[in-house]
Amino acid sequence: MPANPYKIYQKNKVNTSSGKGIEIAVLEMANSRLRSSRGSWKEGIFCRELDETLRFNQKIWDVFQADWAREDCSLPLELRKDLLSLSVFVRRTTFSMLGQPELGKLDSLIQINENLSKGLRGQSMQSRPASPKPQPASQAR
Repeated sequence: MPANPYKIYQKNKVNTSSGKGIEIAVLEMANSRLRSSRGSWKEGIFCRELDETLRFNQKIWDVFQADWAREDCSLPLELRKDLLSLSVFVRRTTFSMLGQPELGKLDSLIQINENLSKGLRGQSMQSRPASPKPQPASQAR
């Protein structure tokens, strides 16, 4: 398993002016691993690669969540609330996947990472076709 994403994130965030480049790179790394796991995993069957990949992705989201929850976070309050809500959805979906893997849930995690990465880049979400919304957290169990 790669080095602790929190340590990588914190070390590199300090070395960049905005940290966005590192956040994008880490999200893309996680998404690459999620996509790889998607291609090699059969639904309903335990797969160590998928398990490790889900845990890696969750660690990244834990770092984001801690950052967004800080009082000195520079993001607007409403955006922070939305992102924190999304991080709760990611956590529930991830733990649900660890217990009972489903392709649709994995696709939701991939799509969320992709959209956050695009948002960090400043790319318009309107430039691509509308994609299905993630299922409500109550259904992610």
